[in-house]
Amino acid sequence: MRNNACGIDVSYKTFDVEFMINGKPTDIKSYTNDNKGRKSFIKKLKAKKITHVCLEATGNYHLDIALMVDKIKEVKLMVINPRISHNYSKVLNQRAKTDAQDAHVLAHYAAYMEFNQWNAPDEVIFSIRACGRWLSQLSKQTTKLKNQLHAYKSTKFTPEFIISDVKLSISNLEAQKKNLIENALELILNHEKASRMYKLITRMSGFADKTAIKLIGELAVLDPDMKPKQLVAHAGLNPTVFQSGTSINKKARLSKAGNKYIREALYMSAMQMTFRNPNVQAYYEHMVNDNGITKRQAICAIMRKVLMSIHSMIRDNVDFDANKFYKISANQ
Repeated sequence: MRNNACGIDVSYKTFDVEFMINGKPTDIKSYTNDNKGRKSFIKKLKAKKITHVCLEATGNYHLDIALMVDKIKEVKLMVINPRISHNYSKVLNQRAKTDAQDAHVLAHYAAYMEFNQWNAPDEVIFSIRACGRWLSQLSKQTTKLKNQLHAYKSTKFTPEFIISDVKLSISNLEAQKKNLIENALELILNHEKASRMYKLITRMSGFADKTAIKLIGELAVLDPDMKPKQLVAHAGLNPTVFQSGTSINKKARLSKAGNKYIREALYMSAMQMTFRNPNVQAYYEHMVNDNGITKRQAICAIMRKVLMSIHSMIRDNVDFDANKFYKISANQ
């Protein structure tokens, strides 16, 4: 048990904090989620001599307070998946769900459970991640408008000004994407770690600038000591098995419980590699013909294997080796 722990439940406007001293809750307080509120909390955190802090990831809302806590040398910070805190609240038999109750769950977790310290990456990496996620949204909006334009053009009853408006919107989105890519690449190339990752990823067949931007932002914020299987689970590419006794034995499927942006970035690139790289194509055919899985399942298997390859490439600073990915046998 850790004597001086603290749990923080963060929302858009406020964040609730519970301090736990010697395993017992002392007080719960709510702060405004702005610079004034965060400074007031840091002052009290130091006054109570808190050594361990736990909060859950809440999009962008937790980042500022997490970075401020991380700068205090005497305090160790852990950022956990909301799913973990949700399941832990069931262990504590929590009957209600409020911000104060969530703060209590996080404080209890910080005091009693295994503590995995969060090491904050460079703030530039967060900027690159924001670029990658916004690029993903712009691409979806562009595709949606192109589909709508196709539908509008299919009938003569659509007024010409609507078609012109949709075309203009598509043109504006394409200009935004171009500007975003240029600025994101500038951030990447001026950052040592991101630049190294960019060169390694773009040298792979099927990976262009857009995919590289998305992957760098998502992978660079992770713990560099993360194991390949942990990374696969983080991306939601791990298989989920649902089995109980003899009556329940569902077909295994992807968990999809992790980072959707990594999966989105890898999907099209995995398909491109299947056509461009002989070794990847041989692996695809092996999974379909020899293992009897569907074509989409084979692409997902390639995504998983590619992600593990990228992890090894970044860790060892080496280029992609197709023979290590899959060695073509004499019969293929």
